[in-house]
Amino acid sequence: MKRPDVAPGNGGNRLVSLALTLLTWFLGLLFIFPVVWMVLNGFKTEAAANGTPTLDFSPTTEQYSEVTDKVLFGEAFTNSFFIVLISTVFVMILAVPAAYALAIKPIEKWRDVLFFFISTKFLPIVGAILPLYVIADWLDLVGTRTVLIILYTAMNLPLAVWMLRSFFAEVPRELIEASQMDGASLRGQIVSVILPIVAPGLAATALLCVIFAWNEFFLAVQLNFADAKTVPQFVRTNVNDRGDFIAKLSAASTLAILPVVIAGWAAQKRMIRGLAMGAIK
Repeated sequence: MKRPDVAPGNGGNRLVSLALTLLTWFLGLLFIFPVVWMVLNGFKTEAAANGTPTLDFSPTTEQYSEVTDKVLFGEAFTNSFFIVLISTVFVMILAVPAAYALAIKPIEKWRDVLFFFISTKFLPIVGAILPLYVIADWLDLVGTRTVLIILYTAMNLPLAVWMLRSFFAEVPRELIEASQMDGASLRGQIVSVILPIVAPGLAATALLCVIFAWNEFFLAVQLNFADAKTVPQFVRTNVNDRGDFIAKLSAASTLAILPVVIAGWAAQKRMIRGLAMGAIK
């Protein structure tokens, strides 16, 4: 039996594929290394963390105990959880109908509307902090969780509208028309037909909003310095003037990223599906 010919270039393709795989692993490890080193430093003593970098050390939970024993620890996590949860809910409530209107029933010059949404991200936040502070002070909101809920909602809303609009645009029009023929109301179309299809996109959008709100530091420092500190502010309190704070700061930072890591791990399948929507036509 004659052996089938081997397609030319297969060996070269395998080498290219192998090289790309190795490069991907290298870049992945390069990006994750600082996080791994931070976690390891959290289990060291201050002397070991400030000394020569080494993997030969005796693990200890002393730093985590000191961090969690602080009064601000529970307050900061409670404040961040409340602020992030409420602001993300508001973002999704506002972004879903806006994305539906721009994708399913676009108005005239809808592209200008989309550009207006994203143009709100052009101005550096440091350039807007003074009027924001004046308005917050006038409304007696400085140092409260309410001001951060409002600002985080405004901060994440343009991103959510842009993302959800692309997901809504992928919904087959035939399904919407069929639901209309069956007498479904607008609310019925959105709840029963559209939202189940774009659920992965909703999860991806919500998770990104959670990440951005959880990690936000500048607005929290400028407007929330009184009695409603957030997790990024709490992490900063573990820095001292003596310079022996690396282990404690690493422990606090590890605890700070843990909720987001858990949320991302729990929603990774839906997030990957959501971010992949629209990639293949």
